[in-house]
Amino acid sequence: MTESLEFSALLQLIDERSAAFGSAVAAAPSLDAPVPSCPEWTLFDLVQHLGTGQRWWAAIVAAGPAEAPPAKDAAEVPRELEALLGWYAESNELLLSALREAGPERECWAWWGAGVSPANAWGVARRRVHEVLVHTYDAQLAAGAVQPMPADVAIDGVAEFLDTCNSTPAAWPHEAATIHYHATEGRSWLLALDDTGAWPAPLTDDAAPASASATGTAEQLLLFVWGRLTLSDLKIEGDQQVFEQLIAWEPEE
Repeated sequence: MTESLEFSALLQLIDERSAAFGSAVAAAPSLDAPVPSCPEWTLFDLVQHLGTGQRWWAAIVAAGPAEAPPAKDAAEVPRELEALLGWYAESNELLLSALREAGPERECWAWWGAGVSPANAWGVARRRVHEVLVHTYDAQLAAGAVQPMPADVAIDGVAEFLDTCNSTPAAWPHEAATIHYHATEGRSWLLALDDTGAWPAPLTDDAAPASASATGTAEQLLLFVWGRLTLSDLKIEGDQQVFEQLIAWEPEE
């Protein structure tokens, strides 16, 4: 279902969203500030998580095709603000450098390899765009100054989540269902759930009717699928239980 942003645009977005993330961290009252959307995490934990992730995926992309990922960097992360932000900026540049060197088509290990999203550098770049986008929201929430997401990036974020996190050949363990997602910006998606797995697609006029549907802005939908908002934050129609089943589902392939 990929709604393909160009590789160069993804790299630019990683850089832009990472700058916004760093600004939010710098504006927060303390690195010990709690992150409301990530229970039990402080802002330091959030920066450590995202920076370690950038370094890990840089190593994954650099390694090329592999049956398993390399170990995560276990180096100690600085706890002073300026040094921490420098460490994160270096982490981000390591990822960007690895992606640039690889080019979009280089295959690599990816935990979503059995789904729709491609297991290559382009797929990694797209995933990291939205990882940084959502964690920038988390950091801004901790700093008490949430900024609107770019609508076009949030739209791709909904599609990317469905492609990557909601596509699998693992059989859906409940009655077959179809979910529709409607962004008020004019984009809609479908997720089919049955014994062949979970498969997303753009929503067309001849699509199967919805068992349940969710409507909101692209940002609201993105924050919902990432677990930052709840069903009560969206307009839900049809069988709400289908959403509850999807949220609880942990498929084994």
